[in-house]
Amino acid sequence: MAFLRPRSLSGLVLLGFAIVTLPLVAGLVIAGVQMRRLAATSELIVAEGVNGTRLTQSLFTQAAQLERQLRLYQVLDDPKLLPALQTQDERLLQTEVELQSQMRSEPAQSLLREIGDLRGNLASHLQQTPYAELPFNALLTDIARMQQLANEIATQSNTQIDAGVANLRERSARAQELMFWGFVLLIPISVVAILLFSLLLSRPLRQIDRAIDELGSGAFVRPIRINGPVDLEQLGRQLEWLRQRLLDLAQERNRFLRHMSHELKTPLANIREGTELLMDGAVGQLEHGQREVTGILRDNGIRLQRMIENLLSFSAWQTSSVGLEISEFRLQGLVKQIIENQQLALLSQRLRLEVSIDDLTIHADRGKLRLILENLLSNAVKYTPRGGTIYMRARADAGELVLEVGDTGPGIAPNERKQVFDAFYTGKAPGGHVRGTGIGLSVVLEFVMAHQGKVDIVDGEWPGAHFRIRMPLRTALATPAQDTAHAAA
Repeated sequence: MAFLRPRSLSGLVLLGFAIVTLPLVAGLVIAGVQMRRLAATSELIVAEGVNGTRLTQSLFTQAAQLERQLRLYQVLDDPKLLPALQTQDERLLQTEVELQSQMRSEPAQSLLREIGDLRGNLASHLQQTPYAELPFNALLTDIARMQQLANEIATQSNTQIDAGVANLRERSARAQELMFWGFVLLIPISVVAILLFSLLLSRPLRQIDRAIDELGSGAFVRPIRINGPVDLEQLGRQLEWLRQRLLDLAQERNRFLRHMSHELKTPLANIREGTELLMDGAVGQLEHGQREVTGILRDNGIRLQRMIENLLSFSAWQTSSVGLEISEFRLQGLVKQIIENQQLALLSQRLRLEVSIDDLTIHADRGKLRLILENLLSNAVKYTPRGGTIYMRARADAGELVLEVGDTGPGIAPNERKQVFDAFYTGKAPGGHVRGTGIGLSVVLEFVMAHQGKVDIVDGEWPGAHFRIRMPLRTALATPAQDTAHAAA
């Protein structure tokens, strides 16, 4: 059925609208047909009732008139009255024929046949028997019987009307039940259709949203591929072109930083060497004011050199962030190595380190995870006051690695938490601390995202900064095929 699916987003929306509304339209059509049939049946019952009432009244009236005409003929003995009797007999015959075509029940038909026999007997006597031999009393008795039969036929007509009304009521109840269950069935069908087309639309929209989030956060590693209607796939191709363009621009920026940093290092080294010679008195002793100016030059030269080295380090980290080198290793051994590298800084600041690392085997990029922990630990060392405490924890939770690093320092102001992960953002150094270069936390975020994880700053447990990282225990190898499959998920 895939070839029947519309290729465009508008076609898919129209198809979904048609499928959702088609059962409703079908239900309305069926309801309309049923109502039309019921209306026609009710009109037929009303017409038959009115016509039956009119015919039975006419039958009774004509029988009474026939009786009057016969009594008049009996008294006057006038042959001129016979045509009036015959005319009345013909009217009675016509009424009888009309009633036979309308009355469908067997009792009514039997009554009409009996009336026909009585009427026929009367007509034969009037046509063949001389006046002196006519059995007027018997004929009047037959006419009285006709009137009685006419009343019984009226009763049968009412019974037939009641049966028709009951049948109409029963059909109406069945139609109502049919429409009720039809609309009850329509609800789940419509809900399933809505959910189906929502899934068909939400999947490519989620892919687009994820791709835009990654582009906005500066993660250009995974290729972008959108599966869905052709217009959304075209949008995915445009986003992929944008990703490639942004990746090229990032690489150009890194090359520019490396080149400029290397170009600046040579003259800066000469400036630093010259200031050191001046401070050492190689060209003569300096006066107090001259030494002060030379010291300012030397300090700013050292600061500038540190900034250039940070630029080179950032460029190297940006270059190495493309792709992952997945391996399997023990987390406790890695953390132990990182703590040993920071041991001198911890001792010099008399910092207390509380470590709780579960014995976990990690499937990830060891080098990048080491840089993540080193940056977080060095950041905690930098901002934790002398004699404070640094906390490191690691545990597994639902197939994810949860890493936490906290301290008892001044913490991070809420209005700066969205910016501390930006490259080169240093913020305000609290409590007289030296401002950093603003690279470490940006590297942490970038490497965690490369492992399909996330970094959060949480509150409440420790007084200072508290970073929590969640990432898969087993990170898939970052090959282009897997990146494409992940983008399509």
